[in-house]
This record gives sequence, structure tokens and C-alpha cells, in this order.
Amino acid sequence: MSNNEEKRASAIKFNYPNDTVPKVTASGTGDTAEYIIAVAEEHNIPVYKDPLLAKALGQLEVGDLVPPDLYSAVAEVLAFVYSLDQNQDKAEKIIMEGV
Repeated sequence: MSNNEEKRASAIKFNYPNDTVPKVTASGTGDTAEYIIAVAEEHNIPVYKDPLLAKALGQLEVGDLVPPDLYSAVAEVLAFVYSLDQNQDKAEKIIMEGV
């Protein structure tokens, strides 16, 4: 990571079938990103490293639904998470990490 690039993290939640679209539940850079990742790790929530997606999600406000132009990228993350051998509750919350 270069000196002018801050660590980024965004969290999304998708509770199928109750939700139709994933929602941003946390987002930040620097110390906030570190905190989001630390909380995820403490709760065994998957952390998926995708700098471009983390940056795109970071442009959204907490509570925003993921926009259609990010559906494909988020679908790849959801497929990854659901393929993990974890319970459904943990798979509903995902952290995107990037620089």
C-alpha cells in the first residue's frame, strides 16, 4: 500500500429471502476500516479482499442498497461466502477490504 492510499473496508448484509438487495452496513477508511475488519474477525465474519469493490462500496452511504452496477461483483462475493462451511448467520454479513 502506498503512502497516499488508505486502507478501506465496507460491510454488506444480505439475508435471503427477506432481502432482495444487499445493503451497506458499515464503511470507512484508515482507522475506521481497521476497526470494521477487527470486529468482523472477532465475530468470524468473512473478510473478502477486493480493493475495487471496497472502493465502489465506500462511495455509498451506510444503509444504501447495493446499486445494480455492482450486482455482478457482489454476487461473486456472496457465492464465495456461501461456499464456505459456515452457518447462515455468519454468511449474511460480509466485509469488503481493500486499499
